[in-house]
Amino acid sequence: MVTAADPEETRTSVWLTARPAAQARRRSEAPSGLDRERITAATVRLLDAEGLGRFSMRRLAAELGVTAMSLYWYVDTKHDLLELALDRALGELALPAAPDPKPESPPESPPESPPEAGPGTGPAAWPGRLRVLACGYRKLLVAHPWVAPLTAAYPNIGPHARAFDAALQRLLDATGLAEARRTGAHLAVSYFLHGCGGAARRLPERDFRLALDVLIAGIGGVAGSAAKTA
Repeated sequence: MVTAADPEETRTSVWLTARPAAQARRRSEAPSGLDRERITAATVRLLDAEGLGRFSMRRLAAELGVTAMSLYWYVDTKHDLLELALDRALGELALPAAPDPKPESPPESPPESPPEAGPGTGPAAWPGRLRVLACGYRKLLVAHPWVAPLTAAYPNIGPHARAFDAALQRLLDATGLAEARRTGAHLAVSYFLHGCGGAARRLPERDFRLALDVLIAGIGGVAGSAAKTA
């Protein structure tokens, strides 16, 4: 079972390795009906059904109805395939949209009595968006229990992982924290979310939301104190 990177093994992430496509190498010998997308999707299904401990290239090949060697036309190692499956699972997470760009100049005739900013508008919107992101991530870990150990084992730098990180950064940019403090907040939220794969994932929903509220309140408190002393 993969639970952490092997300290004696030096390997490069699949996202950092330039690898020629199977069709480009020897098209006539490449197995028909296969591609990386299909293999990765089957990997996710197999991991969901049987777990990380039972996963093997032979089991995957049997699921696809091909030989195990056929899979190596598209990935070099099982580790590469698990990295691909990890990022595919992260792609299921709905990310908060980027905020609309601010207008270059205020309107010429602002309304006499502008509406009050509600919980979903203005700077106060970031706590609600962070709650949605965190709860969505927790649901993802429940649906795919193998994601948590793979996140700890691999660099997790695929396109969906980077999109998730960018979405989190946008949320923290909206808190009003100074750049240096946003880095600390980013670490705090990341550790909290990744912790959902352990004890937090097994917490009752009420306890999880309480812990999340405490985290958000802490970020808001730091941002508020900084604003008062600015």
